[in-house]
Amino acid sequence: MLKGSTILLTGGTGSFGSAFVPMTIERFKPKRVIIFSRDEMKQWDMAKLYGHLPEVRFFIGDVRDRERLYRAMDGVDYVVHAAATKIVPTAEYNPFECIKTNVMGAMNVIDACIDKGVKKCVALSTDKASAPINLYGASKLASDKLFVSGNSYSGADKCRFSVVRYGNVMGSRGSVIPFFMSLDEDAEIPITDPRMTRFMISLEQGVELVWHALEDSIGGEIYVRKIPSMDIMQIAEAVRPGFAHNVVGIRPGEKLHEQMIGPEDAPHTYEYDDHFKIIPAIHNWSTDPARIKDGRKVAEDFRYASDNNPKWMPSETLRAWIDANRAKVGRV
Repeated sequence: MLKGSTILLTGGTGSFGSAFVPMTIERFKPKRVIIFSRDEMKQWDMAKLYGHLPEVRFFIGDVRDRERLYRAMDGVDYVVHAAATKIVPTAEYNPFECIKTNVMGAMNVIDACIDKGVKKCVALSTDKASAPINLYGASKLASDKLFVSGNSYSGADKCRFSVVRYGNVMGSRGSVIPFFMSLDEDAEIPITDPRMTRFMISLEQGVELVWHALEDSIGGEIYVRKIPSMDIMQIAEAVRPGFAHNVVGIRPGEKLHEQMIGPEDAPHTYEYDDHFKIIPAIHNWSTDPARIKDGRKVAEDFRYASDNNPKWMPSETLRAWIDANRAKVGRV
């Protein structure tokens, strides 16, 4: 589907874009991949890696700027919306700015996709959008709702919108693994709460989920990949075996466990071999065979969270991943 197409990636200089661009070019041979972001230095750095590829284009712009989005989407077939204010404390201390990017920016992307004739748009979401307790999560829940409803807003035979939801990516900038690795060898590792659990997903798995959403979606679906969990003590053991630690307490706006799907979504959630799909109840879409396909309905009280996950990653597996990806950890 993506072969010979033009793809625009908002927030394209972030962690996701660093994997999406080379993987998509190698797999699908698109005509053009447009990196749309507001940070010229990140674009400069990314151009050093991929600027020699004839398919790659760079476009300075902000999703808050509706006119700039319209210009950037000329001739675009598919959009992947990754731009967001993501750091929880940043959103809490700059709430107006968070809303401008995560909510108003989402509205601008939706309008531009519809008016410029984009075929499909996939928006990246987060576990924090499920039963949110901080502004970042609440703003992303609002964004998810906008993209789901965008399908009825656009009308028939126009842009189809869907969402992919996953948690923190292993080794990405600002995440726990590079933070633990950056500490002095004799320093104690600060542990927020020994009971804390997290989902573990690689950038490559996140890219593959977006590919699947672009291929599979009819409109309005939220895709959640099945991935393993680890507790914080296991993660610390993988980074630094035999570590010493001190408990510092959970930070404001932080959850003990990550949740991808809550019981309130269970009546409209279907299970597949390697992922779940939340299908919205509006317009009876949750009973649409074209959207459900071969999915199996989950239990009415179903909850998919990092503490009740049937799949767990051993410390040895994460340690092997760190050894294989040490040069990239914390740089993307």
